[in-house]
Amino acid sequence: MPEIFIHNKSDHPQAFEVHGWNHDLDITVKPHATSTLHGPDKSSGAIIAIHDGHEGEQAEATFDGFGGNDFIDISNIVGAGGNLTIQQQGDPSTRKGDPLFMQHLRAAWDKASQSTKDELKGSVFTDEKGHVERIGPIKDHPKLEHFIRSFADGKTYIGVGAWGGSPGNAQDNAQSSAAHGTKNLVITYSDQDAVPDEQPAHTAQRVLPSLGRVRMVEHTAAFVPHNKPDEEQEHPSGPGIDLHNESEKPGTYFFYDNYWNGNGTAGANFDHPLKSVHLAPRASAFVELPPTFKGRVQRGTLLPATWVEFQLDASNDHAAHGDVSLEQGCDGAATIASTDNDSSIHRAVVVGGFEKDILTHAPEKAVVKRQDGIKCLASTMGNWMAGPNEHAAAWEEQEVGQKKAYIKGGTGTDDVMSRNRRLKVVFF
Repeated sequence: MPEIFIHNKSDHPQAFEVHGWNHDLDITVKPHATSTLHGPDKSSGAIIAIHDGHEGEQAEATFDGFGGNDFIDISNIVGAGGNLTIQQQGDPSTRKGDPLFMQHLRAAWDKASQSTKDELKGSVFTDEKGHVERIGPIKDHPKLEHFIRSFADGKTYIGVGAWGGSPGNAQDNAQSSAAHGTKNLVITYSDQDAVPDEQPAHTAQRVLPSLGRVRMVEHTAAFVPHNKPDEEQEHPSGPGIDLHNESEKPGTYFFYDNYWNGNGTAGANFDHPLKSVHLAPRASAFVELPPTFKGRVQRGTLLPATWVEFQLDASNDHAAHGDVSLEQGCDGAATIASTDNDSSIHRAVVVGGFEKDILTHAPEKAVVKRQDGIKCLASTMGNWMAGPNEHAAAWEEQEVGQKKAYIKGGTGTDDVMSRNRRLKVVFF
């Protein structure tokens, strides 16, 4: 059964009318939190933002429609007071809606002539300073429709569309184009930019200056299994990760290169792993990676999961740097270590992360069951699936501590450095 993740990026609670799902019961999403609704196959419905008791922008969806595809759109025909987008989870190409609709509306209003403002009296509502707060139903005001099309045509559903014998507007009709199959949906509300968050907030705190946009490639890893004594290992000459599975179960480990890296920012990659490696219990492999790699390795592809974050050629010292993060959850212990064995380098940190089992006795409120049935500690920062879990954060602070792993952003977590551009990563 698909799910609908409704994320509120604003600083205030946001109320929504729900039609077609949740037994038609309205919801209120807390600031910077996410609510989840279930959307059965073949079901249709709408999520409508409420502003001062008035209906506004709405996300409309049909799951598993014609051709097995979802059909989604954002409509402003009953009003607007905020910004709203909808897309299939992990597929930005399916995104509908203008993420800055209200900003564009206010800019157009400020430029409008007095005669235009007089014509729109009663359908555009402003505060005492003349700033637009919301608009009424476009469907009831042809002149309002004309005004909205001046800046939002082709970005959102504005008119009543093709029905009842009317051909509708071609730009509006295009808003209801098919998505790609049927998947979970992400609806994002904001008073500012309603583009869905592409990364946990902490990612921007630890990335070094940009090396440019990172290409997205999907293929199986080229790796060297460790089936010889250490002194006989024949590693490739390039940078990479000495990967170890110290658990009792076989595992597949996925390497995610960031979508992009900027000056203090990064676009975390959730759907296009660069490489994957399958390891038997107690097995290891050397995974060769491009020196431009900046991202993470994790067990499997699902969240919550323990992230081992690293880059192999930092712009300031051309060394590899890494850490362990529990901000997007924990599915087991992990460590990251230097491999350069350079005794001339005086540094305090050569191993980061932890080996302790913190899942077995974790408080019930800190734990969630992942899609594959695995018990994990929930995200401490939140994402499109749910808001931050304070019980998980408190447990991890107690059992691990910020020095060994990032728990809720901030500073003070060990940075492991290796000048040979190789790091050892162990999953337990």
